[in-house]
Amino acid sequence: MAVQGSSDILIDELYETTNQLRQFVEGRLREKGASVARLRALRMLARARQPLRMRDLSDMAGIAARTATAIVDSLEHDGLVERVRHPHDRRAFLLRLTDEGVRCHREAEEVDRLALAEATAALDAADREQLRTLLARIRDHTV
Repeated sequence: MAVQGSSDILIDELYETTNQLRQFVEGRLREKGASVARLRALRMLARARQPLRMRDLSDMAGIAARTATAIVDSLEHDGLVERVRHPHDRRAFLLRLTDEGVRCHREAEEVDRLALAEATAALDAADREQLRTLLARIRDHTV
């Protein structure tokens, strides 16, 4: 049973489920020396068609600039991301994955995929479709 933090038990259960899923995946990623936050940054850099500015990364991730900086500093320290000079702005740097960052991203994505598959294994295709439909209804009414 969810701890009541709102006036609607459904919302509490959605929050608790999301939080529990994140902790589950986080535990699996930590076994491999990764984290959800690091994977999100690697994912965004991997999917970008070109190197990103730190501000772009923080905006895309929906996190504060200093949080993005801390994550990128850690990734850079581990040789997964590099800062390169912006071609048109001498004051700015762009972020891109190193070859090791590409490899690490692929491995972390696989850990994430397997963890989420395990976590949702009790849902069949119809359950998954029904849940997606219900969640979409909530999103449609909160735009």
